[in-house]
Amino acid sequence: MGVARDLAEADGWAAVTMRRLAGELGVTQPVLYSAFASRQALIDAVALSGFRDLALELEAVDALPMARMCAYLKFAVAHPRVYEAMFSLPSGLAFAAEEKPEPLRRAFSGIRHAFPDADGTRAEVAWSTLHGLATLQASGRLRANAVQARLDLAHRMLTPLEAR
Repeated sequence: MGVARDLAEADGWAAVTMRRLAGELGVTQPVLYSAFASRQALIDAVALSGFRDLALELEAVDALPMARMCAYLKFAVAHPRVYEAMFSLPSGLAFAAEEKPEPLRRAFSGIRHAFPDADGTRAEVAWSTLHGLATLQASGRLRANAVQARLDLAHRMLTPLEAR
């Protein structure tokens, strides 16, 4: 899976084919298909590993909203193709379901601890805001010199006065 991540980060997801991956690994395609039933299963596995990594990044900083927001955006910038697999490519992963995979639950918990409320709505809005910022920034649709200003504004909007 690490080779798939590396190929995607270097050349984009279109370059990650089962044939090319098998060649990079020095195995036959049937061997690769015995580990991943399809290319989609491989992408989903990369996405899950991305959620594990994101959770670790979030857990490595204080549970303060600004610290978690910065860690989230830093992860998205550092791993654009993994982030793409996590959120933009078609996925077989269950997100807003009770039985979501543990890495998704853990990554969301990293946001929820920074934006607590009774039912997780504030965390969902924070995650949505961060995802929008990450996606628009990655595509060059936001001014590069206003990253901190956007983070400060999102922080003020999402954090109650008593928690700042």
